[in-house]
Amino acid sequence: MAIRITAPLTREAARALRAGDSCLLSGKIYTARDAAHKRLCELIEKGEELPIDLADSVIYFVGPTPAKPGEAIGSAGPTTSYRMDAYSPRLISLGQTAMIGKGKRGPEVVRAMQEHGAVYFGAIGGCGALLSRCIKHAEIVAYEDLGAEAIRLLEVEDFPVVVVIDSEGNNLYESGRADYLASLDGGQA
Repeated sequence: MAIRITAPLTREAARALRAGDSCLLSGKIYTARDAAHKRLCELIEKGEELPIDLADSVIYFVGPTPAKPGEAIGSAGPTTSYRMDAYSPRLISLGQTAMIGKGKRGPEVVRAMQEHGAVYFGAIGGCGALLSRCIKHAEIVAYEDLGAEAIRLLEVEDFPVVVVIDSEGNNLYESGRADYLASLDGGQA
C-alpha cells in the first residue's frame, strides 16, 4: 500500500520514510537539472538570493517536453541523478528535503541526506507520458533561457515514487540486489 505524502516535505516527514516505501506524492515541487543546479550553486557562492525557496523542497530531475494543447506539461520522465551529485549536498544543507530521479547517488549526496534528513525518490524511467498525467499545473519560475531545463514549479497529484535512499542511508539499489542474490542461492548468501 502506498504512503500518501505532501510537498513541501518537512524534515520530519522525510525522516519517517524508509528505503523501499512506495509513495504517492501530491503538492508543489520544483524541476531542475544540472544546468539549473549549477546556476543555483553559483548564486549561493556569491551570497545572492535564490529564485526558489529550498526550505522543505522537493526537486524533480526532469527536462519535460513541450505541453500539447490542453495539457499542463509534456512527457516528464526522470533524468539520471548522478549529474546533480556535485550540487545536491549544498542544496540539501540549505533545506531541500527530497529529490526525484533515476539511478545511483554518490556517497557525498548520501552523507548530506543522512546529516540533514533528506530522501531520494526513484521515478520510473521510460514512463514520462504516464507520469505527466499526475502533473496538474506547471509554470516556469526561473531560467527560462534553459528551455526544457528551466526551473518549473509543478503541482502534482498522486505522483508515484519509491524511496530509493532514506535519511538513514539505507539504499534500495544495494539491499534489493542483495535480497535478489540471496534468493538465487536459496538464502545462502
